[in-house]
Formats: sequence, structure tokens, C-alpha cells
Amino acid sequence: MAGLELCEPRQLYNILNQYRRCPRLAEPHYLCLLDVRTQREYDESHIITARRIEQSPTGEYLVPDSEELGCVRYCVVYDCETSSLDCCDYEEEEKEKGSSASSEVENSDSSSVCSQNAEEGTAVRYARSLEQFTRHPVLVLRGGYKCFSACYHFLRTQKILWMPQELENFQPYPVEILPAKLYMGNFKQACDAQIQKDLKIKAQVNISEEHAALFAEGGKYLHVPVPDSLEADLFPTFGTICHFIESLGLRSEMQNEHETTPGLCEAALRLGGQNLRDHDHRCL
Repeated sequence: MAGLELCEPRQLYNILNQYRRCPRLAEPHYLCLLDVRTQREYDESHIITARRIEQSPTGEYLVPDSEELGCVRYCVVYDCETSSLDCCDYEEEEKEKGSSASSEVENSDSSSVCSQNAEEGTAVRYARSLEQFTRHPVLVLRGGYKCFSACYHFLRTQKILWMPQELENFQPYPVEILPAKLYMGNFKQACDAQIQKDLKIKAQVNISEEHAALFAEGGKYLHVPVPDSLEADLFPTFGTICHFIESLGLRSEMQNEHETTPGLCEAALRLGGQNLRDHDHRCL
């Protein structure tokens, strides 16, 4: 079995916003995003492209097409506010120990914890029922919908059905490198006023030959005129870019992220477009 892993909100955000020639959400076997909250909660709002899992008449959650799960790259499950993969272990221990009175007394604390975290257990229990069908680990969203929607309110929706053309026309957001601090995008995203508003962008590094007034008055802006080519030499510009980012107060956060996230630079290179270079320099 592929197993389970916790998925940070930032990771799901970046999965949703991947782009090649068109948004990767349009690829049929890219992402299977499953919502195990109640019908009422799902109807009120959910993460874009998420499907609510149906329940049988006995209350058991139904498994989607197993052939689809076997081909999908990312399978992500979320409930209201999952915090850990261990929240269901209490229930399993109770079943193994039996229903004797002494066992119930000894484990009263753990039972109460599990009952308080019943919503958390929903996502974990369901994810465990899927891991036998997937090639890659099933991801459980840490913090669930509550945490994700608080960080990325602009990726909430009430829309249930998505046509292929709608997914192809989906406008992705820049990749997030530091949570709510540093993003990596392309020129079109940098010029998008709605993206600037949603992500609360206050400064930009423009690494291209084209100079543009991307900001309203008051924003910090650095233009580094470099040809958009694989042969372009960025090394002479690193000092200028580094000084600009340090002036924003991000130096210590970037260093900490690099130390605690192995391979962060390589991940950034795989994920992004032309504006990845303002992040790459700190790893050299």
C-alpha cells in the first residue's frame, strides 16, 4: 500500500496552481480532491474542483472508481480540521482491547479525545480506505478546510461541476515559496491586480527585459533586465536581488525555510516559471 501523508495547506495550494501549457487541473489523472464533510458544509463552500464523497445508506463513505485512483498523481482528502494522522488510533486501540469495564476506565481519556476530534478522524479513516488503490501516498490536508480556506479564501467556491474547457481556462496563482511571504510567478501573474490583492503583494522583482509599471504607487519594485533565455547569466544580478529581498526583512525566514526543507531550491526549479530566479540565488 502507498500509505498516508499529511499535506500542508501550502502544498495543496501549489498542487492546484501547477501549470504547463495549460493548468494541470485540466489533466484527467492529475488531482483527485475529496471532501468528506457534511453535505451542508460542502454546499456552503469547498475547495475548487473538490468532490464530496457519497455515503451508503448505512453511513459508510463510498470509494470512487478504483481504476481512476490507480492512475491519479495526487489524491487529497480533507474534512473540517484534521491535525494529525494519529487521531484514529485511539478507536483502533479500543477495539483491540475489547469492551471490558476496566479497559474502558483505563482508556477514558483517549476515548474523550477521539470523540472531541471525530471530524478529524473522518478524513484519516477515509484516506486509509483508499491507500490500497493508489500508487502514491494518499494526502490528508493538515488543518482541513478550516485552515486552508483561512489562508486561501480566493480558492473557495460553491461550484460543483467543472467542464474541461473551464479547467483549461483556469488562471493559476504564483507558486508559494514562503507561506504568505514569497511567491514565484510569471509576468502575466505579476501584472494581475486581483492576484496582487488576493496575495497581498507589496514588492516585486521583475527579471525580464520588459519594464512595466506593475505596482500602484507605494509598492516596492526591482527591475533586473535579463534576457528570457536559458543562456542568460544571472550571477552578476544576485547581489542586487539579494540586497532587495533582505531589505524586505525576509532573510532569516528564507534561511530557516532552506534549512528545514531539504531540496527546496530543486522543488522551486521544477515548479515554476521565469521568475524563480529571485528565489534560487539564496541556495547558492
